[in-house]
Amino acid sequence: MNELHYQLDLLKAMNQKLAEKEKMYSRIFEVTESAFIYQSFENELVATLGQWNKFFDFKVRESGDFSRILDLVEEAHVPELKNVLFLERQGETSAQTDCQLKATKGWLQFRAFVIYTNDGKPVNKVIYILNVTKAKIQNEELNYMAYYDGLTGLFNRNYFVRLLTEYIKTAREKNAVVSVMFIDIDDFRKVNDGLGIMVGDELVQQFGFFLKEICGDDMIACHLHSDAFCLAVYDPSGVRSVDAIYRTIQQRVKDPFYISSGQELTVTVSVGVAEYPEAAESALELMNCAELVVFKCKKQGKNVLQYFAPPILENFLNSIELENKLKRAVYNNDFHMFYQPQYYAGNRRLRGVEALIRWKDEDAQMISPATFIPVAEKNGSIITIGKWVVEESIKQYAAWRKQFGFPFIMSINISALQYKREDFVDSIVGILNQYHVKPAEVELEITESVLIDDFGAVYEKLKILRNYGIRISLDDFGTGFSSLSYLKKLPIDTLKIDKSFIDTVMTDSATRVITEAIINMVKSLGFESIAEGVEEEQQYNYLHAIGCDVIQGYLFGKPLSPEELETVLSESPAAKIS
Repeated sequence: MNELHYQLDLLKAMNQKLAEKEKMYSRIFEVTESAFIYQSFENELVATLGQWNKFFDFKVRESGDFSRILDLVEEAHVPELKNVLFLERQGETSAQTDCQLKATKGWLQFRAFVIYTNDGKPVNKVIYILNVTKAKIQNEELNYMAYYDGLTGLFNRNYFVRLLTEYIKTAREKNAVVSVMFIDIDDFRKVNDGLGIMVGDELVQQFGFFLKEICGDDMIACHLHSDAFCLAVYDPSGVRSVDAIYRTIQQRVKDPFYISSGQELTVTVSVGVAEYPEAAESALELMNCAELVVFKCKKQGKNVLQYFAPPILENFLNSIELENKLKRAVYNNDFHMFYQPQYYAGNRRLRGVEALIRWKDEDAQMISPATFIPVAEKNGSIITIGKWVVEESIKQYAAWRKQFGFPFIMSINISALQYKREDFVDSIVGILNQYHVKPAEVELEITESVLIDDFGAVYEKLKILRNYGIRISLDDFGTGFSSLSYLKKLPIDTLKIDKSFIDTVMTDSATRVITEAIINMVKSLGFESIAEGVEEEQQYNYLHAIGCDVIQGYLFGKPLSPEELETVLSESPAAKIS
């Protein structure tokens, strides 16, 4: 009897333990975000667990009810889902698929697991159902970001390169051509600076939408950056030829782009073209070659179409080599100063010298300032170079002034970037004070490029310098489009007539008329006139006759090294040319 009571108590305890486990599992299912289907093949039992009611508005009580789930998903996903729901039919132990719902367009993930007996008969099956809509959306966004540009909807650069690489691979196999068009909106910076980045972005977006519309079979486009786009065409011909596409683009940009804020923008574009296999044999090289052509287009006036040619790449590589050499030269201070004398036309006495920088590169080749100064201005090294020129010239002048005992004028060229620096005036004054040089014995030469960007700021600095006693000279007069408009406003002392006038003054009557008009105007304004590039006695006699004040050029003296100029200075205190 006691044994029976013991067995009953043990059974109760086991039932209680099972009930607690069942209660625990039930709570676990209740707190999960998933739904489950449990199927027992031995007991012919089908039950739903977890958050079933959040997923479906019906119960599944037998395997035949699985068809109701199949009715909810898109037709394309039905076959895969059927394989998962009836996994035991294939004898598999697990399977998984993602399905999109017809009604909500949400996504559900179905995972099935089956346990078999040793002889392969199914015993139990669990189907796990998870809402993966959020993950799908995030994945789609990541995929979009991986392949497309968010602003324009065009391919992004990385995916474009992949597709272009495939174009080239196919073209190599079939002996075909691939054309790459690099498209750049002209003067886009003015849109951004003048109307704001939002307007610029909308312009880029609309232009990108247009490119997307004209793309078709074997033709792709991408937004590279800012206002730059790239378009590739496999085996171009007919309406897909480069010229035809360019005409389509030109037709579009003739009409304005209407911005949501109310502006109407009319733009032009420059297009550079590089083709496989003539220009390059890889995607990145093709794109780079097309971009180089665009840079050349910009220099030649914009709003043009131009094809790649080998000299373009050669010139670019040469410019890169020059820039690298220049950086090393700046670091090593491999520059030298030469000085070209200036003489009064009337008595041929020394007026002063113009300081001219010279550079002999690491290969002992002389590099013209006309070649390396624009590069220095572009990469910003002109600031370092210009500061060295100013200090070296003033230091040298101070030594000569002390050695020879008579004053003359040291004329120094100043770049536009130097004038833009906030500390420019203080720097000049500080160097003069450091070497105890009188301001009136120094002349700073400026060109119109200094004035174009910010006339007001430059004018104020020039006025301060001139009030301090430093002379100001306007260089290359007559070559700019608005020199006359500046003359009456600028605080200048000297005006230099450009060499291009002097070269033809004896052979061209129109040049003589202009030259005489300039000199008469300069006199009436109270400025001093200097003619540069005088190489012939006949030129000198003419300029002297019409009243030019100062002569500079090979006739009286080429640019001289400091040692050579000292010979000139030592000949006479007045340094007169016979």
